[in-house]
Amino acid sequence: VQLQASGGGAVQPGESLRLSCAASGVIYSIQHMGWYRQAPGKQRELVASITGGGSIIYVDSVKGRFTISRDNAKNTVSLQMDSLKPEDTAVYYCNAGGVLGVDFGGTTFADYWGQGTQVTVSS
Repeated sequence: VQLQASGGGAVQPGESLRLSCAASGVIYSIQHMGWYRQAPGKQRELVASITGGGSIIYVDSVKGRFTISRDNAKNTVSLQMDSLKPEDTAVYYCNAGGVLGVDFGGTTFADYWGQGTQVTVSS
């Protein structure tokens, strides 16, 4: 099982970006998918997460500006980021939790991370 993230880049405050992440491999189900971020000198934090049933949580600092969505059939998750602020600058990581699939030659139940993608918000 692998996660491939795309999107990110450098924008000015107030602009928008969209991050996407696709899980590939033999996957039976994914309990939750989401995005974390880590700014320089800070701990990694959860930005947004969505369950297979559509339950969503956001960190307070992005509520009303970011929107997470998921396509269960395609095992993809996206994060629409609007009204970006300089404090949103960080490396963003895609996460898939509670993945039931086939890996290492057998059935596995595990969490997976995608490669980080840089988001820079600066004037």
